[in-house]
Amino acid sequence: MNLKYLLPLLSFTGFLFASYTVVSSNQPMPVAQAVAQPASAPFKAFIAGAGIIESKSQNIAVGTPLSRIVKTIAIKVGDQVKAGTPLFYLDDRESLANLAVKQADLFKAQADLKVAKASLNDSQTLNDMAQAITDRRAISEEELLKRRNALLIAQAKLESAQAYVKQIEAGIADIQSTIDRLVVRAPINAEVLQLNLRPGEFAQSGVLATPLVMLGNMDQLHVRVDIDENDAWRFNKQKKAVAFLRGNRQFKVELTLAYVEPYVIPKKSLTGDSTERVDTRVLQALYRFDPNQIPLYVGQQMDVFIEADETEPVLKTPQG
Repeated sequence: MNLKYLLPLLSFTGFLFASYTVVSSNQPMPVAQAVAQPASAPFKAFIAGAGIIESKSQNIAVGTPLSRIVKTIAIKVGDQVKAGTPLFYLDDRESLANLAVKQADLFKAQADLKVAKASLNDSQTLNDMAQAITDRRAISEEELLKRRNALLIAQAKLESAQAYVKQIEAGIADIQSTIDRLVVRAPINAEVLQLNLRPGEFAQSGVLATPLVMLGNMDQLHVRVDIDENDAWRFNKQKKAVAFLRGNRQFKVELTLAYVEPYVIPKKSLTGDSTERVDTRVLQALYRFDPNQIPLYVGQQMDVFIEADETEPVLKTPQG
């Protein structure tokens, strides 16, 4: 083929390819189908809020009063525990050693107390004998004074020995209290929801971002609903409320109001909506429901719809 025909042909082919690329790239992208269809409100007028499942007792983050190494774990996730049941044991070797020292001190203090009592009895006997002498010429005033002073000193030593015994007993009680605190127990009848502790790990006292043990009373579940402060005036405790399980709107449950926390707080969890502000404040209402109606777990989110009045209330202005 002649070169003068090849170059125009290649140019025309490149033009066609470029035109095809431009046209195909301008086609609208297909909309991805949602994995699960969102729930829709069953009321004409409603308040929508995000809800999270929690136990009736709220989720109790169990901590430790003392920072120690964990010796033994007495529970596992899913266990039902009674109030006072040991959850885990902290290292108590140092406290037990101190207790042994204090018990030895107590034994010595009790022996010293017996010596003080015997000394007091001896001084009391000598003083009584001196006081019983009718003829004052048989004993000097100096000897009488020495015996009375010896009696007073013996009484003071006895009181000091008694006080020291009480001091040692108080120290033993303090160590025993510490040993008892090294056994962390369940505060209520509950189920173990989470366990973030292993033998040999260091258990830090104080408020932790990740709790050592999470407990909750699972006899009754609540859903905590965040109601936007802009909708708080529309909220009516007497109205119906329903919740849908996220991921499957076929699971629906009727809600019964348990109580409302009247203090409006900053919203903690964001949904990712572009219209949502980080400074949003919410009113929290807690509803109870039968957990046997739908499969769910503590910490799971739900879409909650609360019925509201269809018409806005008319505010009355004072007559001038």
